[in-house]
Amino acid sequence: MWTCNRFTPASSILVKGEIMHKGFDPRLDQAWWALRIGLGLGPFLAGLDKYFNLLANWPAYISPLALKILPFSGQTFMHIVGVIEMVVGLAILTKWTRLASYVASAWLIAIAINLVSTGMFLDVAVRDVEMAVAAFVLARMTEVRSHALESGVSHERSANAVVAA
Repeated sequence: MWTCNRFTPASSILVKGEIMHKGFDPRLDQAWWALRIGLGLGPFLAGLDKYFNLLANWPAYISPLALKILPFSGQTFMHIVGVIEMVVGLAILTKWTRLASYVASAWLIAIAINLVSTGMFLDVAVRDVEMAVAAFVLARMTEVRSHALESGVSHERSANAVVAA
């Protein structure tokens, strides 16, 4: 039977008697870093701006329905949101990338729902859904990257044990 790909992908390469594992594809690694930095700094800076309102008048984005329910002012709510966004942004930039990316994805969907309920800012809602997809992709890529790095380390240890024996 003929196949298009005559070469099977290798998970390791034998070089001078040592097994060298490829690990995570460098092209994907670059994309992972770009998503991680962008989705880490973006929420952090937006959260920080909730205290200064330089980028936007943040309370204007709160749904009138939410304002009726809140036991405090819209600005106070935005300060709370700012803290959460800064924590999530920092977590994405640290060892909690996967978990924080899932949180960011859900958070961005909630923001999009809030924006749609205002009847305004629909363009921003669409952008937030797109960022939620990016955050989900970052979480999934982090899982794959972690697995590749862990399996590379365990294979390297077992190869070293065989060489040592």
